[in-house]
Amino acid sequence: MLRDDQIEEILKLVDFRMSKGEIGNFFRSEDHPKFMECGDQVLRNFLNGLVIYLRGTKENPKNPADVIAIHKKEAQPKEFKKTEVAAPKKEFKSGDFKKKPASKPNYKDKKPVKKIEIVEKVNYKNGKNTKG
Repeated sequence: MLRDDQIEEILKLVDFRMSKGEIGNFFRSEDHPKFMECGDQVLRNFLNGLVIYLRGTKENPKNPADVIAIHKKEAQPKEFKKTEVAAPKKEFKSGDFKKKPASKPNYKDKKPVKKIEIVEKVNYKNGKNTKG
């Protein structure tokens, strides 16, 4: 998937200047006030630029598979580096891995839930009274 700055770069290859904002207007929803349809001229120039971007020129040809591989590598999310200082390594002994007994939750600290029953008399047309 191409980002707007890459689309801008592709359009520059065929000397067609367009800002990122103008490119972004093509991708808005149709009911947005700044939505703009992509015209034939823009699409034609983008496709011509895409050919040069992937294949290169006659003087400087490129392998499209290599360009796509580079593009995929750039598009992958980068891993975040942890800034925390690592704790010193501890040597483990065979007894260090024994399971500790799981502590039972203390239910005495919790307040009991009061149950509220709402009971109303229901009067039916046949004259019977019942409780819900």
